Amino acid sequence: MHQEEIELGVLSLLGKVTSQRIIANEIGYSVGKVNYVLKKLIEKGLVKADRFVNSKSKVQYKYLLTPTGIKEKIALTDKFIEIKKEEYDKLQKQKKEYEEMYDLSNLNKCMSK
Repeated sequence: MHQEEIELGVLSLLGKVTSQRIIANEIGYSVGKVNYVLKKLIEKGLVKADRFVNSKSKVQYKYLLTPTGIKEKIALTDKFIEIKKEEYDKLQKQKKEYEEMYDLSNLNKCMSK
């Protein structure tokens, strides 16, 4: 996963979870990496972190997307949609080339002998 993909993964989970550990488990990265990415997102002004005390008397943070963060989340999503469309088109082209390269009707006849 590239840095922007990790950022999109983190941005996508904000508002749904409050734990860096849960975010890390969801996107498949370490808590340290998630902490680093969150700090960078906060520095960029994309995320705001508010401290609060939960019922177990532990201090936790609530992460909120800023208006700039919402715009960035949408822009990153658009970017990855385009990347995935390009990957899909490339795979479709490869599939067509394979089908033309290997005449499937002849291949099936050969295999049934």
